[in-house]
Amino acid sequence: MAEEPFDAGVAPDDSDAAGVAAQDEVDEAEWLRRMRHSAAHVLAQVVLQMFPEGKIAIGPPIDTGFYYDFDLPRPLTPEDLSEIQKRMRKEMRRNHRFIWEEVPVDEARERFRDQPFKQELIDQFSDGSSELGICTHAEFTDLCRGGHVESTRQIGPFRLTNVAGAYWRGDENRPQLQRVYGALFATREELDDHFARIEEAQRRDHRRLGRELELFTFSELVGAGVPLLLPNGAVVRQEMERLIRELQDARGYQEVWTGHVARGELFRRSGHLENYSDVMYPAMHEHNEDGGDGDAYFLKPMNCPVHMTLYNNTLHSYRELPLRYAEYSTLYRFEKSGQLSGLTRVRSLTQDDCHIFITPEQISDEVSRVLELVQTLFETYGMPNFRYELSLPGEGGKFVEDPDAWSFAVRALRDALDRAGIDYVEQEGEAAFYGPKADLFVSDVMGREWQLSTIQLDLIQPARLGCVYVADDGERHTPVVIHRAIHGSFERFLGILIEHYAGAFPLWLAPIQARCVPIADRHLDWAHEVAADLRSAGLRVDVDEGNERMQAKIRNGQRQKIPYLLVIGDREVEAGSAAVRVRGGDDLGAMPLDEIRQMLTELRDARALEPA
Repeated sequence: MAEEPFDAGVAPDDSDAAGVAAQDEVDEAEWLRRMRHSAAHVLAQVVLQMFPEGKIAIGPPIDTGFYYDFDLPRPLTPEDLSEIQKRMRKEMRRNHRFIWEEVPVDEARERFRDQPFKQELIDQFSDGSSELGICTHAEFTDLCRGGHVESTRQIGPFRLTNVAGAYWRGDENRPQLQRVYGALFATREELDDHFARIEEAQRRDHRRLGRELELFTFSELVGAGVPLLLPNGAVVRQEMERLIRELQDARGYQEVWTGHVARGELFRRSGHLENYSDVMYPAMHEHNEDGGDGDAYFLKPMNCPVHMTLYNNTLHSYRELPLRYAEYSTLYRFEKSGQLSGLTRVRSLTQDDCHIFITPEQISDEVSRVLELVQTLFETYGMPNFRYELSLPGEGGKFVEDPDAWSFAVRALRDALDRAGIDYVEQEGEAAFYGPKADLFVSDVMGREWQLSTIQLDLIQPARLGCVYVADDGERHTPVVIHRAIHGSFERFLGILIEHYAGAFPLWLAPIQARCVPIADRHLDWAHEVAADLRSAGLRVDVDEGNERMQAKIRNGQRQKIPYLLVIGDREVEAGSAAVRVRGGDDLGAMPLDEIRQMLTELRDARALEPA
C-alpha cells in the first residue's frame, strides 16, 4: 500500500476535558496508548463516511497499534484499505479536537439508536451507572471511557495493515465482523522498524520454510491440526529426541510407554473429565451384550494419570524416590480449528513428558535439577535468554477445591524457585487445575517470546489415584508429583526452531549435513566415495547427480540451507580431497578427506551452533 508523507502537526493546548490529556501530562507509554486509541476513532469515522449504513463495534489500542470491528455491506478490499488510510491522514491533518464527556444513559441510547453493537455495550456498561462516557471529534461520536490525545494532528505515524474476521464478543455463535488493523508508533523510525521485523518474521515463517525445505506437510484428507513429518523433518525430530534422551538418561530418568488410549474412568478420577473435557477427543464406547454403551475410552490428551497408574503397579519406599518416569508419546487434543497454526498449535502433539514422584522434602532439590536441565537444553539450542512466570490459582478458573494442598504446593514451588535463585513474576489464574506451575518463556533471535517448558507441582491427582509410598516412619504417605515437559511439544518446538534458525539448522540438527557437488560426470565416482566415507562416520551426506552446472548446484545447496558443500573436480579427485564451502559463503578451499571427516564429526558431536 502506498505511503503518504505524514505530518505529525502541532495540537492546541486548550483542552482540559476529562479523558483528553496534553502530552506533558502523561508518560510516553500512556501517550502512545492514547494516540492508538484516538487513531481507532478516526478509523471508525472514515469507514462510516465510506459506508454510512455500516455498524461499528469496538476499537481498542493494542500492543502494536489499534483495530476496529465493523459490520459492513461487503468485504473490504486492499483498495478500500488504501482509500481508508488516505482519508484518515486527511482527517488527522484537519486537527479535529477530541471532546470527551459523560451523558445520561438514555441520551447515549438515543445517540446510538442505529448501532446495535453499541446498544449492547450500553446495556453492559450502564448497569448501576446513570451516565456513560462518549468522545466526539468532527462529526463522529463513539461510546468511550476516555483516554485520547488533544487533537487528531497529535496522532503518530501509522499504517493500516490488514483485515481479518472476528466474531462479536469472541463468540462463534455471534455475528462475524471485519476487523481492520493498523500499526502506530511514536516515530516514523519505530514504525519502519516494526515493519522490518514483520518482514523478517515472514522470511522465517516456519510454515513457508517447512514447505520449501520439505520438513512437514498437512493433508485435508488426514485432517486439520495433524502434522505429517517428511523425511527431513523426521531427522530433526529424531535429533531433538536424541538430545533430551541423553540429558535425561544422565540424570536418572527411566523411559516408559503407555499407548494412546485410556478408559474414561481414569480421567474421571484424575479430574480431567471435569476440568479438561473441552479439548479431549469424543469418547469411543465398547458395546454391551444388550446393545448399550459400555466403558468409554478416550485418546490420551496427557500422560499424568497413566504414569500414576504405572507408579501404583508396585508399592514404593521413600528410599526409591525420586522416581522419574519419562515418555515420548503422541497425545491428542481437539483444539478449535480457528486456533490451529502450523506446528505451533496442533491436535496431535508429542511431548518429552515426565512425571517425578518425590517426598515433600525433596521438592526444592528436584525442582533445581529440572531447572538445570532446562538451562542446559536451551543453551545447546543457542536460546539462552529466558524468563519464568509462577502461575497461581485465581478467581473464576477451573481449580480443584483443596485449600490445604494448594497452599502447600504454592508455598513449596515458590520456595524452590527462590532457593534456585530464579527471578520470576507471579500470574494469578494461570495454574493447572491441580496445582501451581513455573512456565518458561524463551526468546528467539528476533526477540520474540515463546512459552515452552513447564514445571508443575501436584498433590491432588496422586491422592485421587491412590499413589502412596512407605515413609521412614513406616506409614503410607501420598507422594508429590512434578509434571514437566522441557520442549513443551516436539511439534511446537520444531516450528520455533525453524524460525529461530531461519531454516539454517546447525550441523548436528541439519537433515543433510554435507553434499558432494561433482563438477562433471567423471567426478561422480570420487564424490560417491567421499559420501560413503562420511556416512560411515554417521554423517548425513548426499551427492548432487544433476545435470546442472556447478554454480547452479551450489545455489541449490544454499537454497536448501545445507551446512557444507564439498565441490569435487579434477584436482580434488587426484588429491583425494574436496573443496569445502560453508553455508553463508566462506570457502575453506581444498581439504583432505580425513580432515573433512574430523571437522564435521567434531562439530556434530559438540552440537556446535556453527554454521547457522
